[in-house]
Amino acid sequence: MREMLTDGPLDVLTGDYLAELTMLILARDRLKDPSLGYARTFLRQLEECLGLALERGVRIVVNAGGLNPARLADAVRELAKSQGLDPAVGHVEGDDLLPRREELGLPEGLLAANAYLGAFGIAECLRGGADVVVTGRVTDAALVAGPAVAHFGWGPGDLDALAGAVVAGHVLECGAQATGGNYAFFREHDVTRPGFPLAELHADGSSVITKHPGTGGAVTVGTVTAQLLYETGGPRYLGPDVTARLDTVRLTGDGPDRVRIDGVRGEAPPATLKAGLNRLGGHRNEVVFVLTGLDIEAKAALVRRQFEDGMAADRRPAELRWTLARTDHADAATEEAASALLRLTARDPDPARVGRELGRVAVEMGLAGYPGFHLTAPPGPGAPYGVFEAAYLGAGEVEHTAVLPDGRRVAVPPAPVTATVQEEQKEQGPEEEGADPGPTRRAPLGLVAGARSGDKGGDANLGVWARDEPGRRWLYRTLTTELLRELLPEAAELPIARHLLPNLRAINFTITGLLGEGVAAQHRFDPQAKALGEWLRSRRLDIPEALL
Repeated sequence: MREMLTDGPLDVLTGDYLAELTMLILARDRLKDPSLGYARTFLRQLEECLGLALERGVRIVVNAGGLNPARLADAVRELAKSQGLDPAVGHVEGDDLLPRREELGLPEGLLAANAYLGAFGIAECLRGGADVVVTGRVTDAALVAGPAVAHFGWGPGDLDALAGAVVAGHVLECGAQATGGNYAFFREHDVTRPGFPLAELHADGSSVITKHPGTGGAVTVGTVTAQLLYETGGPRYLGPDVTARLDTVRLTGDGPDRVRIDGVRGEAPPATLKAGLNRLGGHRNEVVFVLTGLDIEAKAALVRRQFEDGMAADRRPAELRWTLARTDHADAATEEAASALLRLTARDPDPARVGRELGRVAVEMGLAGYPGFHLTAPPGPGAPYGVFEAAYLGAGEVEHTAVLPDGRRVAVPPAPVTATVQEEQKEQGPEEEGADPGPTRRAPLGLVAGARSGDKGGDANLGVWARDEPGRRWLYRTLTTELLRELLPEAAELPIARHLLPNLRAINFTITGLLGEGVAAQHRFDPQAKALGEWLRSRRLDIPEALL
């Protein structure tokens, strides 16, 4: 926060503090103390920077309110008073659906239920004179679109302008991911300490993505492309205010560390709002066995036989998952390099079944198991895990309210014109025909393509882009859903949607169910699919030598 305020000019500073997992963490905080439920890290940052922001005339818009935006707004006022400051503070509420669970027909047992609100509540607070606006659950892009609505006076009908601001907001929402962080071609730039991105917004919705002069990292068409593909699906990017057409986005270089975004078209938003529902899914635990040297597969088989034989049927967890990671190397120079890891993950509604009983069986195998038996850590008690799922409500059912600095409450109506969500084609085509590519060589896909991946609940998003037009044509012909299943065997039996974004030279895949019940359930080794794209880039296939 200090870097953004001191390294260059700024009108509005935004901060995105919420993720699906964060909402579960905040819900557990609120269970312990009803006055909590907001991101306390924001207050620690503000303690250092509030006076500086007010001095420089920079307004602050954050979703750090989490499950308790009204309480965070009060905490901001208390912090300001302790420093002799008097900022105007507004907040946005109405996203919390838990108090209305029965009325809305939501299931029992929820820890949190929050609708994704849009930009116009934020805009009302800013128009009402707020220096600081805190919200609960809004769309990540609303933090940028809200100030743009307030500044340019856009209304709900300015769909193209709103869509452009949403795209800019999506680029900014993950901070340094737009300036070289998590970037496939990171070796091309110094990303030791990338700066944070900023957007210069214009009245027509176009923008320039850049960063403060002298800060690290880089803003390039590639880094912006990567972030645009992150956690999106098909060409229609749905939101509460507008549906942004990602297949209309144009990116052009505008000088060093400057990328212009324009051409974005907007359509009416859907008539429903997405809501994130968090509940406890049960309890989980894991034991990791270290297998060293020879006969790794046979040792793993022995562990499974002994473990399952040693566990009484009436105490067996509801789910046991075994995963063998062959991290071992032949004739290794160190013991660690000679070892593989066999991971046992257990889940059950009863914490006792994944706690003491799991540890008892594992420890009792110690002197009667495979040669070299040891664990990465002693078995501990089980821990609760959460489950995230999405629900959809009529936009008019959600009470979107802006609470202005003077205490006035302004109801924010839903979008006046909505559209029926159109089902995107799962396989866009036809595939491009092309001339004979000439000689090919077996090589990693990552030599000619970048990738960025992430999670949406239990689904994984995987965006892949080519670096030039010949590469795009080859990628479109080659990287089909069938080939993706071959390259990523974990997805072989799962539904996969494939979407083409020619302006970005990209393909966006959604792999349904790869992450089970979401990140908090820890369904797989990489529970948020953060490295799925890098796994794909490491896979080898026949690539035209002309591209290499």
